[in-house]
Amino acid sequence: MPRGLPDATIKGYGFMTIQALATGFDTANDASWKKAVEKALKGAPPERLNSRTRDGIAVAPLYARDENPSLILRAGVGQPWRIAARVDHPVAAEANALALADLQGGVSTLVLVGPGSPWSHGFGLTVDNLADLDRALENVLLDLVEWRIDAGYEYRYLGAALLALAAKRGIAADQLTVAFGFDPLGYLAARGTVETHGSNAIVRLVDAVGYLATTGVKGSWFTADGRPWHAAGASEAQELAAIAASTRMYWQLMLDAGLDLETAAARTELLVVADQNQFATIAKLRAARLIHARMREAAGLAPAPVHIHAETAWRMMTRLDAHVNMLRGTIAGFAAGIGGADSVTVVPYTQTLGLPDAFARRVARNSQSILIEESNLHRVGDPAAGSGYVDTLTRQIAEAAWEKFQEIEAEGGLYASLQAGKIQARVAATAAEEIKAVARRRAPITGTSEFPNISETRPAVLEVASPSVSAAGDGVDLPSAGKGELMAAIVAAFAAGKSIAAAAAIGDDAGETVPALPIARSAEVFEELRDAADAYEAARGVKPQVFVATLGRIADFTARATWVRNLFEAGGLAARVGDGFASTAALVEAFEASGARVACIASSDAVYAEEAEKAARLLKNAGAEFVYLAGKPADDAQKAAQAVAGIDAYVHVGIDVVATLSEAQRFAGVIR
Repeated sequence: MPRGLPDATIKGYGFMTIQALATGFDTANDASWKKAVEKALKGAPPERLNSRTRDGIAVAPLYARDENPSLILRAGVGQPWRIAARVDHPVAAEANALALADLQGGVSTLVLVGPGSPWSHGFGLTVDNLADLDRALENVLLDLVEWRIDAGYEYRYLGAALLALAAKRGIAADQLTVAFGFDPLGYLAARGTVETHGSNAIVRLVDAVGYLATTGVKGSWFTADGRPWHAAGASEAQELAAIAASTRMYWQLMLDAGLDLETAAARTELLVVADQNQFATIAKLRAARLIHARMREAAGLAPAPVHIHAETAWRMMTRLDAHVNMLRGTIAGFAAGIGGADSVTVVPYTQTLGLPDAFARRVARNSQSILIEESNLHRVGDPAAGSGYVDTLTRQIAEAAWEKFQEIEAEGGLYASLQAGKIQARVAATAAEEIKAVARRRAPITGTSEFPNISETRPAVLEVASPSVSAAGDGVDLPSAGKGELMAAIVAAFAAGKSIAAAAAIGDDAGETVPALPIARSAEVFEELRDAADAYEAARGVKPQVFVATLGRIADFTARATWVRNLFEAGGLAARVGDGFASTAALVEAFEASGARVACIASSDAVYAEEAEKAARLLKNAGAEFVYLAGKPADDAQKAAQAVAGIDAYVHVGIDVVATLSEAQRFAGVIR
C-alpha cells in the first residue's frame, strides 16, 4: 500500500486487481522453502548454498525480515547527498570550464585534486600561485560550494591558497565549508614515504590545525581515508579497521594539540570506498557508522553522526571496454547513497584511459542526479533497514572490522603497524586471494575477463599539456611550525603573489619509509595480456589467432565453442567460431588458411569420444604447435589416449585463465 493513502483509495490505484492475481498460490514460508531446497539439492547440505565474503563471513541464500531494525542515519535525513566532482585538469582555464559545467549540471561539491595526490591518476590541478587558482575558480562562488582538498602531502599549500583566494574576494573564512583532507597515515601507506621526519610532520599538522581553529572555517580537517586500503585489495572489514585506526590517531593528535575531544571528533570525517559489490558496499557504509558510534561511546562523547564521503573504487575500474565502468560507477554510487553517504564522488568512466572529457564528467554527475531527482533515494532515511540480509551483513562486517581494529591497536596503532609492515602483509594476503579469484574468473570482470570485445573503439579523453611552474628559487621567509604561525605565513605568502613552489621550499629533512601498499586495479592482469596482443597486431597487422576446431553439428559444439571464444579473446587472441566443417579435410584446410599456431577442439563429450583424437592428429600434422580441448577427459585412460593423439591441455571452468592465456599467447607467437 502506498504510504499515506487510506484504505478507501486502493481501488482507485488498481491494487485490488493485483491482489486478485495473487490468490490461489501457496504462501511462501521458511518451511516450504527448506523443503524445496532439500529436493533440489538431492541430499546435499543446505550450507552448500552459502557463499563467503572476503572476510570469511558466511552469506546465506535467504534471510528473514528484521522485524525490529535499528535505523542508521546520517545528518540531514531526507536531504540529498552532495554530488562531488573532481577538479583535476592541469591547466587553470580548462579546469575552470569543466568545473563550471559540473556546477551548472548539478554538482554541489568540488574536489581540488593536486598532482601530488595518490589519487591524481597522473593529472591534477597545477596551481603555481594564487592567480592560477583564481583563474581555475573564476565565476565560482566560493561560499556556495563545498570544497574538498585532495592533494597528498601538498594539503597545506592548496588549502592555504583556497583560503587566500577567499580573502582576496572578500569572503570570510567562516563562510567556507572545506574538507582539508589531512591524512598523513593514508599518504604514508599509499606512497611508502613521509614528507619529512615523523616528529616534524606532526608539528606541522598541529600548526595547520592551530591556524584553522582560529579562522572559523567549517568542515573537517582530517580524513580517515579508506582508498589506500581498498585499492590495495583490502576486504571490507580491513578497510573499516584502517579507517577506525586512522580516526583514533587523528583524535589523539588533536588532543595533543590542545583541542578537546568533541572538536577532534567533529573535525574528522571518513572516506569509504564504494564498489560494484552493491550489498557489501551498503553494509560497509552502515557498519562504518556503527563503528564510529562505538568509538564515540567509548570516548565518552554523546551520539552524533559522522560525515562520510564515498568515492567509487579505483580498483574496480578497467581500461578494456571502459563503457562498462558507467555501470560499475552507477551501482557503486547507488550503493553509496543507499548506505547513507553524505557526499559522493563517482570517478568518470574514462579515468583509466586518461583525463576525462566533458561527456565522461557529465555521465558521472548525471548518474547521481537521476538517483536523487528521479528515483528520490534520499527521501528514505535508511532504505536498507529491515532487510534481514543487509542488517545481518552490516553487523557482521562491523564486528569483524572492530576485531581487526583492536588487532591494529594491540600492535601500537596504525603508524606502528605500518612501520612494522604488519597491516600491509595482512592486506597483501587478502589481495592475493582476490587476484587468484580474478585469474580463475571466480570473480569475473565484465568486458575484460568475461565478454571481451577485442575490436572495441576506446572512448576519447582529453589531450593535456602540463603547464610550466615556477622554480622554488630562494623560497619565502617562513617561521617555524608552532600554533598556527607557519600556516598563517603560507596563506599570507600566497596572498602576496608568491609561488607555491617557493612556499613549499622549507628545507625538509629526509623522511622515513615503510612498505607501500601496492595500489592497483583488479583488471590489470588481463589488461597486460591484451596489451601484448595489441603489440603483436601493431607489428604484424593481424591479431594473434586461436583456431576453433568445431566438431559435429552446430547443436553439438555451440555452447563450448562460444565459451572458448570468450576465454581466448579475454587474452586478445582472436577465436572465430563458424558453422562447423563438412569434413575433416575441410577442417584441416581451414586451419592452414587461418595462419594460427594454436588450436582448440570444441564439441560435446559424445562427439569427443568418436572424433577428438583424430582431429588432434590432423591438426598436429597440419602444423598446430599446441592443441587444447574444451572440457575434461572422462577418465585417466581417455586423457592418456588424447595426449598421445596430440591434445596438450584442457580448458574448462575453474582453470587459471591468466596462466592459460599466457601459455596460449606464447605458442601463438606473442612475445611478452
